Amino acid sequence: MYAVELTNLTRRFGDFTAVNNLSLQIKQGSIYGFLGPNGSGKSTTIRMLCGLMTPTSGSGKILGLDIAHDSEDIKHKIGYMSQKFSLYDDLTVKQNLEFYAGMYSLSEDVGERRIKEMLSLADLEDRQNELVVNLSGGWKQRLALGCAIIHTPQILFLDEPTGGVDPKSRRMFWEIIYKLASQGTTIMVTTHFMDEAEHCDEIGFIFEGNLIANGTPSQLIKMVPGVLVRIATHEPMELLETMIASSFPYLDIYPFGASLHILLEEDQLAQIAAFPYKQITPGLEDVFVYLVKSKRKEMKI
Repeated sequence: MYAVELTNLTRRFGDFTAVNNLSLQIKQGSIYGFLGPNGSGKSTTIRMLCGLMTPTSGSGKILGLDIAHDSEDIKHKIGYMSQKFSLYDDLTVKQNLEFYAGMYSLSEDVGERRIKEMLSLADLEDRQNELVVNLSGGWKQRLALGCAIIHTPQILFLDEPTGGVDPKSRRMFWEIIYKLASQGTTIMVTTHFMDEAEHCDEIGFIFEGNLIANGTPSQLIKMVPGVLVRIATHEPMELLETMIASSFPYLDIYPFGASLHILLEEDQLAQIAAFPYKQITPGLEDVFVYLVKSKRKEMKI
């Protein structure tokens, strides 16, 4: 049995289709990355899976339970952490955990044990009596995660969990995610950080409400055709791009930080020899750029 199984899941708001015929499966105990730009349908999908929003059409199952008819049963089996950490600033760290333990009707013994475990997991023992309002974004993030999993959910949904926190906090947060997955928790995480996505077992790319690719990181990287080269230069990007365009045809070209990435047919490498290029392996960001451009052409947008 899959932890998550969606078939043609669709959500419309009037004439606008936020999620369009989404079909995917997530294996139990895996980390599934759900990637896409803002407004692509990631959060809408998560809300439907958590029973916070009703699908317009299609179906979805969470641990075999129907998202349209079994939402109350599903809520006891899942954890959900939204982009805006659902914490109470006027309570202490420990009081927030106590509140969520009570909300999930944990017994006194189980609640005390889980609060201790969450404080340890999030490295918050020394801050348990601090008011949440005084915590940094990174500490709030870890506390929000502790609140989301205090009832030991089988599936954890994370909606842009590392937005607005520093790189060190992001790394520490992902260490906790790996630990949870190793203990059997299924995790679905939405993100626009490609470096985070590389650590997922499987990834789905969503664009304009459509799932445009799905697979392991290595499978997705193989979707980029030809060869990819990088040219680092101090020349203005527009000038360099014009020079290359006038020299030979290419499959695609786009800025990448302080460099240009150029997608070529393999037999075109000799033509680029006049430029200081380096052949590179595509990353997930290159995959996403390629897939989005292809989808835009297909949709004529």
